Amino acid sequence: MLKEQNIHIDDYDYPLPEERIAFYPAEVRDHSKLLVWRNHEIEDSRFDHLPDFLTSKDLLIFNDSKVIHARLLAHNTTGAAIEIFCLEPLAPSTDPATAFAQSGEVTWRCMVGNARKWKRPLQIVVPIEGRELTVTAERGENENGTFAVTFRWDDTSVSFAEWIEHYGKIPLPPYIKREAEATDEKRYQTVYARYDGSVAAPTAGLHFTPAVFEALKAKGIATEYVTLHVGAGTFKPVSSETIGGHFMHEEKIVLSAQRIKSLLSQLSRRRIAVGTTVTRTLESLFIIGAKLTLGRPDPLHVQQWEMYEDLALRDVSLEESLKRILRHLAENQTDWLHASTRLIILPGYPIKVVQGLVTNFHQPKSTLLLLISAFLGDEWKTIYRHALDNGYRFLSYGDSNLFLP
Repeated sequence: MLKEQNIHIDDYDYPLPEERIAFYPAEVRDHSKLLVWRNHEIEDSRFDHLPDFLTSKDLLIFNDSKVIHARLLAHNTTGAAIEIFCLEPLAPSTDPATAFAQSGEVTWRCMVGNARKWKRPLQIVVPIEGRELTVTAERGENENGTFAVTFRWDDTSVSFAEWIEHYGKIPLPPYIKREAEATDEKRYQTVYARYDGSVAAPTAGLHFTPAVFEALKAKGIATEYVTLHVGAGTFKPVSSETIGGHFMHEEKIVLSAQRIKSLLSQLSRRRIAVGTTVTRTLESLFIIGAKLTLGRPDPLHVQQWEMYEDLALRDVSLEESLKRILRHLAENQTDWLHASTRLIILPGYPIKVVQGLVTNFHQPKSTLLLLISAFLGDEWKTIYRHALDNGYRFLSYGDSNLFLP
C-alpha cells in the first residue's frame, strides 16, 4: 500500500459550528473577506484588494464551466415527490456540449431522491415560451447509488439545455440547508462562466467581479481559463478511516489547443489557480502530457493513484508535457482536448504546475481540505483556526483565501 493511502482522515478534522457556514453570499461579491497567507504569515484583507497582493509576473487561471439547472422535481401517479439530480451525460454522447444540444432524447447519470417510489415512467410538464413541453423520464437500475435516466420530449425543436434551463433548479450544496432562491441564479455562478456542464460551482471564482478583473488588468496580471465540469462528487464525504478506502469521482476536462499554447508561452509567470477545480485540472493536464511522453496506456484518463504509483511521471518537465499534448492533438487533427480525471491530491503529492491558490474554506474531513494540506502542510490548521477566531464565513458562499507558498 502507498504511504499516502494510509493518511487518516481524522487528522483533517476541525470544529465547524453551523453558524459559521455561509447560507447566503456576501451582499457584494468582492466584499467578502480575504485571508492572505504568504511567507508563512497571515494577513486579513477584503477580496477586492486581491490585486494588491499580486504582481505583473503572475498568471491567474480560472475554471469557466457553468452550473446547470441540474435539480429536477417530478411526481409519480400517486403524487409522491421524486427529485432527479443530473450528474453527467451518458448517451448519445458523454460530451456535455453535445448532450445539451441534443433534441428529443438524452440519457444522463443521475442521483434520485425517493427512488423507491419511481416504478413507471414519469411525466414532467415544462412551460416554455408560452407552451407546454411534455418530458417523459424513465430510469434504469441502481448502479452504486445512481441511475441512468432517459429523458424524451415531444418537440424536437427544443434542446435539452433549453428545457432544463426553464424547469430545473440551481443545485446548491447539501450543507446550504435551504431551497434555491432567485438570487442564487446569479450568485451561485461566476461572472465569467461560459460552458454548461457543472453541477456545483467552482466557488473560489464567485468573489470575482468586473471591477476586480479591471484592477488585475491594470497591474498587468495575466489571466487564462480552463474548463473542468464539476461533479457532485466534490461534496462526497470521506467515509473510510484512511484515504486509501476513498474512491474519487470522475470529472470531465475540455481544453483547446490555443489555451494549452497560452499556458506554454507563460511558463515564466507564477501560476495561481483560482480554486481546487483548476488545481486538479492543471495537475491532471501535466499527468496527461507525461503519460503521452512515456507511452503510458489510456493517457487521456487520469486515475486516482497513478501519480503516486508511477514515479517516472514526475521526471517529465511541464514544458515537455504541454508540448506533447499539443503534438497529440495535431496528430489526431483536433484542436480540442477531451479528457477526464479522478486525481486525488494529498500531502506528499509532487505539485508540478500550480504555484499559488485562491480558494474558499473547505469542509472538515474532505478531499478538498487534503488538497489544501498538500500546499500548506500542517499550517492549514493555523490558518483555519485564525479564520474561525476572526469571523470568517465558511464553505461555498463563504470567504476566501490567497495562498502563496
